[in-house]
Amino acid sequence: MPEAARPHLRGRKGSPAPLPFRFPAQRMEMEPQNRHAELFYLQKQIQSQTPMVIVLEDGERIEGCIEWYDRGALKVRGQAKMLVYKSAIKYMYKLGDSGPQ
Repeated sequence: MPEAARPHLRGRKGSPAPLPFRFPAQRMEMEPQNRHAELFYLQKQIQSQTPMVIVLEDGERIEGCIEWYDRGALKVRGQAKMLVYKSAIKYMYKLGDSGPQ
């Protein structure tokens, strides 16, 4: 489709409109089957109140039970209650496990 036929995509003086900026920390949307697996896993850990270890990208470890989650964050109850952005999480595992192999 020629640019002239798409006036809503044009910027000033006839140049194409700039593309939206995406912050590097933002992940692209997960594939639906991966998203469902993540939600199922989180729901199981919340229901059973499993003590978890959450390792952040900077190496910090957070221990506690997941209370709830949404699209971008987890609420963890440990020594204190905290909100952890999913984009800051490197990996997580159950407290009794030895972590990633």
